[in-house]
Amino acid sequence: MKVIFTQDVKNKGKKGEVKNVSDGYARNYLLKNNLAIEATQANLKALKAKQNKQKQKEQDEVEEAKQLKEKLANLEVKVTAKSGESGRLFGSITSKQIAENLKKAHNIKMDKRKIELDQPIRALGYTNVPVKIHPEVTGTIKVHVVEA
Repeated sequence: MKVIFTQDVKNKGKKGEVKNVSDGYARNYLLKNNLAIEATQANLKALKAKQNKQKQKEQDEVEEAKQLKEKLANLEVKVTAKSGESGRLFGSITSKQIAENLKKAHNIKMDKRKIELDQPIRALGYTNVPVKIHPEVTGTIKVHVVEA
C-alpha cells in the first residue's frame, strides 16, 4: 500500500515522503496512529500543492534576506566606547552592542547570534563585520567605533 508520511517514522520514512509499505503495517500502525495517510490522488495533489507553497515561501525568504543585505551594505553603525591614548579600548565591542545600536539608529532588529564576530572589537575606527542573514545569504555591516 502506498502511503504519505505525516511524521518522521524511524527506519521507514520522513515527513512528506511517499513510500510503499505492507498493507498490515499501514492499516494497523501507520494509519491508526496518524503517522501516515493513504496515497490517493487527492492526497498526492494536496501534498504537491503543500510542497510548492513551501518552496515559494523559502524563495521569498531568500529574496527578503538579499534585500536586507543590500540595505545593510549602505549602513554604518556608530558605537561609542572609552579608549586609551593609543586608540585601544577599555573593554571591547561585542555583537550584542552592535545589535542594540543597529536597532536604535536604523530600526533594524538583528539577532546578536547572527552577527559573526570572530573576536570582539578592541580598537577605534572602522570594522567590517559579517552578518549571517539567511543560511544562503551573508552581508556585512560597517561598524564605526568612536571615543566617548
